[in-house]
Amino acid sequence: MRLAEQSDSVLFEAMRSGDLRALDVLYDRYGDRVYRLGLRILQNSEEAADLTHDIFLYLWRNANYDPNRGSLIALLTVMTRSRAINRLRQIRSQQRLAENWGRNNLALTMGKHLFLEEMSLEETAAKVREALQNIPEDRRQVLEMAYYDGLSHTEIADQLDIPLGTVKTWTRRGLIKLRQLLKDLVD
Repeated sequence: MRLAEQSDSVLFEAMRSGDLRALDVLYDRYGDRVYRLGLRILQNSEEAADLTHDIFLYLWRNANYDPNRGSLIALLTVMTRSRAINRLRQIRSQQRLAENWGRNNLALTMGKHLFLEEMSLEETAAKVREALQNIPEDRRQVLEMAYYDGLSHTEIADQLDIPLGTVKTWTRRGLIKLRQLLKDLVD
C-alpha cells in the first residue's frame, strides 16, 4: 500500500521513526486546514503561514498522538487554535510595548521626561530585579520568560519540558510572592 493511502496513525508512527515522506503526506492532508484556521484567527497570511510551519515542525519533533484519544486533525486543530491565540496575545503585548516605548520616546524628545521620573523608574526597576532574586528559581525563570522574553505559557512549557499546569502554577505563585515583596510599590 502506498504511503499516501495509509491511516493517520500509521503515518504518524512512520514520521516519528524518521520518515520525512510521512510528514509530507500529513502536511498535504492537513496543512491547508491548519493554515485556514490560523488565518481565520490571526487575520494575517504571513503569521498563519508561520504558524502552520510551527505546528508541523512541532508535530515532527515533539507531539504525542494517541489515535484512541481522537483524530489527528482534532489534535492539529486544538494545537493550531491554542498557538494562534498565544501568538495574538504575544503580538498585542509587543504592540503595547512598542506603543509605550513610542510614547516614552516622544516624551523624551519633547523634554517632558524629567530626571526625577527617570530616577524613580530606575529605582523601581532595581527593586523589581532585587525582588525577583528572592523568588525560587523555577518561578523566577517562568516569570522572566513570560515578561522579559514575551513567551506564552505553552511556549514556556515546551521550552522547559514541563506540564502547562505547572507553568501556570509557578507563574501564579511567583506573582503572588513578587506582590508580597513589592508591597510598598504596589500599594
